[in-house]
Amino acid sequence: MSENIYITETTIEGDEDGPLAGRTVAVKDNISTEGVRTTCGSAMLEEYVPPYDGTVIERLKAAGATIPGKTNMDEFGMGTTTETSAFGSTDNPAAPGHVPGGSSGGSAAAVAAGEADLALGTDTGGSVRCPAAFCGVVGIKPTYGLVSRYGLIAYANSLEQIGPLAPSVEEAAELLEVIAGPDERDGTTRDATDHGSDYEYAEAADGDVDGLEIGVPTELLDGADDRVVDQFWNAIDDLEARGASYHEVSLPSLEHAVEAYYVIAMSEASSNLARFDGVRYGTSGGYDGNWNEAFAAAREEGFGEEVKRRILLGTYALSAGYHDKYYKKAQDARAWIQQDFDEALSEADVLASPTMPVTPFELGESLDDPMKMYLADANTTPVNLANLPAISVPVGDDPGLPVGLQLVGPAFGEKRLIRAGSALA
Repeated sequence: MSENIYITETTIEGDEDGPLAGRTVAVKDNISTEGVRTTCGSAMLEEYVPPYDGTVIERLKAAGATIPGKTNMDEFGMGTTTETSAFGSTDNPAAPGHVPGGSSGGSAAAVAAGEADLALGTDTGGSVRCPAAFCGVVGIKPTYGLVSRYGLIAYANSLEQIGPLAPSVEEAAELLEVIAGPDERDGTTRDATDHGSDYEYAEAADGDVDGLEIGVPTELLDGADDRVVDQFWNAIDDLEARGASYHEVSLPSLEHAVEAYYVIAMSEASSNLARFDGVRYGTSGGYDGNWNEAFAAAREEGFGEEVKRRILLGTYALSAGYHDKYYKKAQDARAWIQQDFDEALSEADVLASPTMPVTPFELGESLDDPMKMYLADANTTPVNLANLPAISVPVGDDPGLPVGLQLVGPAFGEKRLIRAGSALA
């Protein structure tokens, strides 16, 4: 077994019959599983055992899937390498000695290593697509609202979605069919049929890209490693040979996407993680008559450095006197990004870019430089800000270091992405 893929190994049996009967689906450790501990990769929740299943877990069981364990992840989803986990880092089975990406690195590694047939991750700013690219597998970030977040321990509510990881586009589509659909327990879910789609995703994996018009945002190629860009254009050539065509587009707002993303995500995180105070949830800080000191002690002990950094920055961005300067401006930038995507997709069926501008870091390489980690998210974060669907498909190695191609579609355009992606994987 590749190193440290699972935080908790277990066997959660599904129904005897169903579309996923006989298949294993590893689950990221921030999705609630009744009676099985769910840690979010944090010492704060090391002993937390949820009393209920998340909606996607109920749907997996009903589909006949077996869950072999809860996978390693960056603490509370905060990271791009799965190295901020309190349970140690995960090696990349597709590129040993390198990170598997994050924050869903354990889920991608489980699929890449053959430790599970399929896996679920969560994507707040690229956390399904990044590890898919780094581990040479397929990852889908669904349209916001397509998949229920009930039972997901939140990092940033307005950005994150649960999505599938799989060896092929068709298998990822089969898993998406099982987990997608509205849920009365999550008011943010929407019915795809109200938006001109249906849930027959797997049948779309026919590889037919004849007549497909691809927009290539130049901003998402600028600054990418030459080796990554070469693999990207090779993949575009493959799509052209199958009947697709491309044109370059400009999305000037993307220059501000990383800054806007981190202000919004960290602000939502500072609010969401306030519940981990040693009283309602988390390790106890002890109590000697001063609640504030007990609260601070619990958080000091339970949270890792990256989580503390993001909580502090988010609290600062929301504080009196700075809300308009940072948070409001980030939301204005988000609206601009959404507008740019809508305009680009009015003249293209899909947009294409490298999933990650770099190949997988060596283990330990980015831990001392958070900015390096943040900037690596430049190609994935805009999609979450725009609430759009995206897929990452493997398109080669450089050498031995996997590279992914990202396709972005209009809201509820998953079938279009699956059709295009299946031409490559």
